[in-house]
Amino acid sequence: MSSRVAKLAAVYREHLSVPWQAGLAAIQRVIFAVYDKADELRLRANVGEFELATQQAGKQWLLLDLTNAFPEWMALQEYRDAYFESPEDMAGYQAGELTEFVADLTAKLKVRISDEAGPDTVVALLGVGALFGLARVSSVVEGIKESVQGRLLVFFPGEHHPENHTYRLLDARDGWNYLAVPLLAQE
Repeated sequence: MSSRVAKLAAVYREHLSVPWQAGLAAIQRVIFAVYDKADELRLRANVGEFELATQQAGKQWLLLDLTNAFPEWMALQEYRDAYFESPEDMAGYQAGELTEFVADLTAKLKVRISDEAGPDTVVALLGVGALFGLARVSSVVEGIKESVQGRLLVFFPGEHHPENHTYRLLDARDGWNYLAVPLLAQE
């Protein structure tokens, strides 16, 4: 395990050592595990360390991998061939995201969460980098956060700027202000 990913796992383990406070607002139950985009494969190879830390803390673990969410959604679209010829014709593309895709994705995630997660579950989102240019991570988090009774852990390849709570996905797009709890591997 790379030292940065190991440090992030240690920070996560320490975060879980604090008893969960009841009655928190949904935004206060969201955790962003922020890591360098260059560590994506290392993090994926070691995601089991986060699951183990969760289980050792007496909590349940539900991993939701979004890596293939868009290709799976696109495969179900009746006019997919036409979209590939003229992507600008896709319905629902507004402000940097496909709103129909986001709505479908959040609906599917909410069903999984409601079926498989309880108040002692960490729901972990992996593969959010694959949403770049298609959906805003903030839209997905906003769409599902109320469904998560325990904690929502977002593995986030990018940056966090603490002075204004700004997150930047893949260090490449203008960030957004979000009040989730950031976990960072300290250098």
